[in-house]
Amino acid sequence: MALMSVRNLKKTFPIRGGIFGKKIGEIKAVDDVSFTVEKGETLGLVGESGCGKSTTGRTILRLYEPTAGEVEFEGKSILQYSPEEMRKARREMQMVFQDPFASLNPRQRIGKILEEPLIVHGLGGAKERKEQVEELLKVVGLDKFHMNRYPHQFSGGQRQRIGIARALSTKPKLIVADEPVSALDVSIQSQVLNLMMDLQEQFELTYIFIAHDLSVVKHISTRVGVMYLGRMVELAGRDELYRNPLHPYTQALMSAVPIPDPDAGKERIILSGDVPSPANPPLGCAFHPRCPYAMDVCKEVRPEMKDAGGGHQVACHLLDQ
Repeated sequence: MALMSVRNLKKTFPIRGGIFGKKIGEIKAVDDVSFTVEKGETLGLVGESGCGKSTTGRTILRLYEPTAGEVEFEGKSILQYSPEEMRKARREMQMVFQDPFASLNPRQRIGKILEEPLIVHGLGGAKERKEQVEELLKVVGLDKFHMNRYPHQFSGGQRQRIGIARALSTKPKLIVADEPVSALDVSIQSQVLNLMMDLQEQFELTYIFIAHDLSVVKHISTRVGVMYLGRMVELAGRDELYRNPLHPYTQALMSAVPIPDPDAGKERIILSGDVPSPANPPLGCAFHPRCPYAMDVCKEVRPEMKDAGGGHQVACHLLDQ
């Protein structure tokens, strides 16, 4: 059984205008997305900025309430949970945010920040909580004397380690990591990624890893899903996707990944035009205005995800040719 199953997930945000804030439209941030997450794996979600990957991550944890769709965790629909049931469920599902500084309370010491989830979920007495906080700091490579410092006294990499420690505090089964290394220097990125991989093995964690850097995703992911304008366009195992990308959008993303050998003759695919507005997405395939292989059917019929063999799924009419 999959740890998490997401089916036909949709999330829209209203566009309001005028003096009275009347709804005049809506932004389709997540538009009919489906996938599963197996226990112990890392599912990478990639795409350009604005493709809906971060909104997907927040919606499946109900930080945003879904507009439509179904989200199951360990076989139970979390969308049916009451606020109290959802609060209890959050012990099993945690999130690491993109900006490690904005996600930490600047008025609280680190010890208090890490202890707060334990208090909320009623885990242990004061002495046990202090010991747990010291252990969490040790696990992420910090010392117990850091408990008395404030977030602004740490580097970006250290703050992200604190964010990871906070996510680990309730011993979750699933962690959604929303671009956890994008704000860090390259040398620090590798340290944090390796830390996350070590912790995954140590605590038997499952990750949904959201990023726009394909080289980072390749390093940490088991499977990779590619999103465009709120839709999932391709989903496959990491090695299969990087060896044989089938969707034209995925091929363009892959061509932009730097390679060590500049003389290897890698051809860069330059997409024409701009990303359409999610407030007014194109009919048919959302990618067709920029696709070099677009056909008439692409402008009229939205392609469904189809199996191209070996668990490699792609939403593209080229698969039917």
